Amino acid sequence: MSQPQHRDLTHGRWHSMTLAEQLGNVGSEYSRARRWKEKGSAELFKKAFARFLELMDLTITDSRWRGPRRRELARVREEACLEFLQVDPTGLSFTKYFDAMAVAARGFAK
Repeated sequence: MSQPQHRDLTHGRWHSMTLAEQLGNVGSEYSRARRWKEKGSAELFKKAFARFLELMDLTITDSRWRGPRRRELARVREEACLEFLQVDPTGLSFTKYFDAMAVAARGFAK
């Protein structure tokens, strides 16, 4: 397995963020991966997708998110992987989902 891209986040900072802040950051990597895939840049897509997975996994394993919330996060990860890998594309896009979290996180920061 490769080295984590977000080393500073894996050492505790990630777990001090709200869920909206976490998902806003996840969404940035999701958007990058989506953009590079659409542009046909395989290497940049691969790197952004790996960062998306890393942040999504940090969020899913955060002990604060249990039960239905954790199941929703795992489902978002699963569907995004299907979208990006086109195993069984459903036509879903999580752009609005992650954008809403980024807006919510900005509201909490005030």
